Order: sequence, then structure tokens, then C-alpha cells
Amino acid sequence: MKLNFNLEDASQVIIGAFTLAVPISFSEEAWDLSKTLPLENVVMLFIISIIFLGFFAYQSVFQSDVKRRMLAFILRIVIAYLLTIFVVALVLFALDKLPLQTEPLLAFKRLILIAMPASMGAIVVDSFDKE
Repeated sequence: MKLNFNLEDASQVIIGAFTLAVPISFSEEAWDLSKTLPLENVVMLFIISIIFLGFFAYQSVFQSDVKRRMLAFILRIVIAYLLTIFVVALVLFALDKLPLQTEPLLAFKRLILIAMPASMGAIVVDSFDKE
């Protein structure tokens, strides 16, 4: 069983994540929400993100056929989310809005909050020319 995730797929995920990460990362509302949102809600947003990524990948990328490709399905979701987190972190870092050293919890919350819509952009663009 092959993963079938190549440089083209990675670039599609990165561009899709970047497309939604940029406008949201520039939003003061997102910065403020990440300060006030309880950690439990951030965890809930993370779980919702993974569920929607899985649902979309199942329907669009894998066309409801994951029985023989379960590992590839799971890895595609994990890779898409990790690449999205990387893109969001890069954008927030460039904006000086990722306080990893001074406020790591705030940085984590900001990453997850912005990664939710960005991850959907990532998986949608990744699905454009699939299996």
C-alpha cells in the first residue's frame, strides 16, 4: 500500500492553507479570541477540524473507498493538518503574533483557532485532482 502523497500534493495543501490562513491571521478578532477562548473550546475546535478533514477526505479525496487504504487516509489527514499548522505558524511568526517563548498557551490557541479554517482550505485544494 502506497501513500501517494507527493510534492504536488504538499504544495496544494500549503497553498490551500495559506489562502485561508493569511486573511484570518491578519484579523485582530482572531488574536483576541485566542486570548479569551477557554482551552476546552480550543480542543473542541481541533477535534472538529480533524472530523471535517476526515469527512471531506473520505468523500472527495478517497471517494468513500478507504477500506484497503486506511493508513493512507489517516496519514493524509495528519500530513494535511501538520502542514497547515506549519503554514499558520509561519504567517503568525511573520506578523509577530506567535508568542511561543513568552505565552506558549496563547500561541497554541492561536495556531489551533486559525488552523481550523486553514485546514479546510488545505484539504479542498488537495482534492482538486485526486484518485
